[in-house]
Amino acid sequence: MRTRPLKVALLGCGVVGSEVARIMTTHADDLAARIGAPVELAGVAVRRPDRVREGIDPALVTTDATALVKRGDLDVVVEVIGGIEPARTLITTAFEHGASVVSANKALLAQDGAALHAAAEANGKDLYYEAAVAGAIPLIRPLRESLAGDKVNRVLGIVNGTTNFILDKMDSTGAGYQEALDEATALGYAEADPTADVEGFDAAAKAAILAGIAFHTRVRLDDVHREGMTEVTAADFASARGMGCTIKLLAICERAQDGASVTARVHPAMIPLSHPLASVRGAYNAVFVESDAAGQLMFYGPGAGGSPTASAVLGDLVAVCRNRLSGATGPGESAYAALPVSPMGDVVTRCHISLDVADKPGVLAQVATVFAEHGVSIDTVRQQGKDGEASLVVVTHRASDAALGATVEALRNLDTVRGVASIMRVEGE
Repeated sequence: MRTRPLKVALLGCGVVGSEVARIMTTHADDLAARIGAPVELAGVAVRRPDRVREGIDPALVTTDATALVKRGDLDVVVEVIGGIEPARTLITTAFEHGASVVSANKALLAQDGAALHAAAEANGKDLYYEAAVAGAIPLIRPLRESLAGDKVNRVLGIVNGTTNFILDKMDSTGAGYQEALDEATALGYAEADPTADVEGFDAAAKAAILAGIAFHTRVRLDDVHREGMTEVTAADFASARGMGCTIKLLAICERAQDGASVTARVHPAMIPLSHPLASVRGAYNAVFVESDAAGQLMFYGPGAGGSPTASAVLGDLVAVCRNRLSGATGPGESAYAALPVSPMGDVVTRCHISLDVADKPGVLAQVATVFAEHGVSIDTVRQQGKDGEASLVVVTHRASDAALGATVEALRNLDTVRGVASIMRVEGE
């Protein structure tokens, strides 16, 4: 074993960063044995230096992150501060001054992953980011290494624990959205401002990363269609149960049937109770991968939190340190396929549409005519009426999202349609 330690700098010492530092200290001997050399925490960049950080030598703490990454003697920089800047500049500066980088920054990778990979390659360094998607679940490495010889066709997953907790609570207890969100906040699953989670921004960033790796194509955050789940109601869950389904906020990355393009999207969807993702409860994450040779694979586990995320960071740290000792680098960006990312309108899916209509003869025929005029085939129809008002629930066969959207707009213009109560896609067949 080499006795000279590998030097590691930590950018950020919050929930995840402090846990990374703790594990590096308490598991130092095991990490050294696995890597082949000791690992030394050489510096910790923070915004508030006066805060007590148990187990961290105060002499290592600095507010000058730029000076830290420019030291020139670092082997690895671990970035867990999040956001776009200063993280982007600090990471590229670390590459330029001889360090490889381990990051958990999903937003930055989804927006500028190509530039970061290019900077790593130009300087002969590693960029690893297992912790950026689904916390402790090994997912990035299986996609870009274990399945490197296979053809991945679809990645379908629950990649945000906050939204899964809320939807699971609504399903299991009948709670409304706000009530379930309040409980998630009280338990620490939801941030004081939950927008990034409930509006799908967090999941969309992860979908961009997953799609890029799975399809060997550059997919940016702007390429991902995104819808939040704040409009999901108890009535939607009742409709889902009537179809033998539940509702999940899904990240869906697909290769077109002809293989000529890909799509990436995040939105709530009904999913059959028979599908493995339907049984994912609480704040857990799970990702379902479909490929030509391996078939169907499912990855499941805690998707957030200090310890789970730190586990993924430390796994990357071990891999990068081993590469440093051997003088090698791991896999970089694979974007050779360069497939176009199709807009949401081209996506083919099923849809559950609930309408409030007048309870009189001919309404169903009018609605059916609108679907036929837009080339959307109907699978099932349920109608209930009382005192001149009725509800009409239509589940379609597969059609393009553009055709489904045009159909709904045409339905709104019918005199007999009082309103569109809800629209939800059906996935997981």
